[in-house]
Amino acid sequence: MKDFHNIKGAKASLFAILAASLYAINSPISKLLLIELSPTMMAALLYIGAGIGLTIVVGFQKSIGKKSKELSLAKRDIPYTIGMIVLDIVAPILLMIGLKFQAASNASLLNNFEIVATSIIAMCIFKEVITKRLWIGIFFITVSSFILTIDDLSTFSFSFGSIFVLLACICWGFENNCTRKISERNPLQIVIMKGFFSGIGSLLIAVLLREITTNIGYIFMALCLGFVAYGLSILFYIYAQRDLGAAKTSAYYAIAPFIGALLSLILFREIPSISFLIALIIMLIGTYYTTTDQK
Repeated sequence: MKDFHNIKGAKASLFAILAASLYAINSPISKLLLIELSPTMMAALLYIGAGIGLTIVVGFQKSIGKKSKELSLAKRDIPYTIGMIVLDIVAPILLMIGLKFQAASNASLLNNFEIVATSIIAMCIFKEVITKRLWIGIFFITVSSFILTIDDLSTFSFSFGSIFVLLACICWGFENNCTRKISERNPLQIVIMKGFFSGIGSLLIAVLLREITTNIGYIFMALCLGFVAYGLSILFYIYAQRDLGAAKTSAYYAIAPFIGALLSLILFREIPSISFLIALIIMLIGTYYTTTDQK
């Protein structure tokens, strides 16, 4: 029985790492696409891309006769589902606004604050246990996020873009916990609902703000990015949450910002500042404690 749980835990950890790796490309590639697309339009296309992509996956499964054994969403799941959808409208818009005004490498690294938000919310609202080791990790990540948020150490001014990235992380912290409450349900159904409802919600905001773009090439690239970085990533994330819980899965997700930061430095040929390097080291320490935590 112990071996079975070990294998199950290892599989869940693999799903979490795979989810993080796929999500890592989001910030640097989105930064490139934001040259042509508005933050609201970009957020809409990312989720719609996830919805379309996974709908195709479901269609393929049905065409080969594969029947789903997963549980469908029930009436009692409605409050968490609505919360998940609303937060998935707000969070990516905040992130895209942040990326407009912030270096992609900084924004990628700041995404680790989602661990802090998810863990604290999981403890306060859903009574998940946070170990001493995880608390240490949360402390270091918070300190690193604070350093990354300061635009100029000499004048102690805060970065406008960083504030929006942190707000997005808080929204995703709540969203992660809402998703955790329905993670036993069909993951494909959850992600498709996330994709279409959150995507359409963001698209309506883009229409109201008159931020619609008609560049077909950029729209197609954003949809593809959404399928990979949001659709497949969220799907694996939900599978991982089933056995690891919201706080622990979010901790494994911590590798995504480092991959994203590295890609950003390469793509945009950014020269990291001293404060970025200090924050990176502190973030690595925090990530080590969160990802090696054992409940």
